Amino acid sequence: MSNRRVLVTGGAGYIGSHTVVELISAGYEVVIVDNFSNSDASSLEGIRKITGVEPTFVEVDCCNKEALGEVFERYDFDSVIHFAAYKAVGESVAMPAKYYRNNLLSFINVVELMKEYGRKNIVFSSSATVYGDADVLPVTERTPRKPATSPYGNTKQMAEDMLRDIVSVDEELHGIALRYFNPIGAHTSALIGELPRGVPNNLVPYITQTAAGVRECLSIFGDDYPTPDGSCLRDYIDIMDLARAHVVAIERMVEGKCQERYEVFNIGTGKPVSVFELVKGFEKANGLKLNYKVAARRAGDVTAVWADTSRANEVLGWRAERNLEDTLRAAWQWECNVRNIER
Repeated sequence: MSNRRVLVTGGAGYIGSHTVVELISAGYEVVIVDNFSNSDASSLEGIRKITGVEPTFVEVDCCNKEALGEVFERYDFDSVIHFAAYKAVGESVAMPAKYYRNNLLSFINVVELMKEYGRKNIVFSSSATVYGDADVLPVTERTPRKPATSPYGNTKQMAEDMLRDIVSVDEELHGIALRYFNPIGAHTSALIGELPRGVPNNLVPYITQTAAGVRECLSIFGDDYPTPDGSCLRDYIDIMDLARAHVVAIERMVEGKCQERYEVFNIGTGKPVSVFELVKGFEKANGLKLNYKVAARRAGDVTAVWADTSRANEVLGWRAERNLEDTLRAAWQWECNVRNIER
């Protein structure tokens, strides 16, 4: 069994593509599966240009167990990073059945096939949404999870619980859940980045599309939250820092360093930033003025959440390194590259 080859589900997506680049840079071979439901084949070309490596790619829907099983049959790998999932909080509130079916069935298929084929290590792409509207901030990995405020968050809680239970009865299997906070930015080459289908659900692509003239006006959802400036507080993590955390997690399992068979780590910066601060930071970093307005609060959004990252720093051996200004500059550089805008 090859411990230097990793299956990456959803590997053509935003977080997946950046993680593939970091894995290849760290000397891993990668097998990508994706169905392009919220990604684009152009990311595969970006990966090739950045790394000089043509990654193995199979177009598969992870909800199709038979098709996914053929990938397990054909390729030899020890570890899996599971990204494949729908991820829009607002859409999940409006279409819960779609989210439960896709996010949970795909995950169950992956772990069942891992058991069937004797694959040992899985990194699960979890989320800070599992904390709900936390009573005490920052949140640690021991912070009690509250009821999720969206079906999306609920699928992450449920998948974490499933992974914990499955690992507890399978001595061969190790699982690490990485609870991401808010990934933003793009690769410094501007060859890969966040490329949402249709209207963006995440703040930074909406900011960059507004700056590019694709969107007329940025909506800030709520200015009446109990925060210093009335807008939501979030922990914005650079996508390249986040991608690197997955490589560190894989190495931890491959090298037999896990203290328990199921581990959880917060992946963030530990610094709360408000929506207004992020908008102003983008304007300053790129010398631009944004057209924005305040709109009503959005269903499923929590007031504030940011990470205590001490466990990731000390136990996992990872920490965020890139600063917010550089991240916001990279996000705009990517948008300009996509739209052929001269900066």
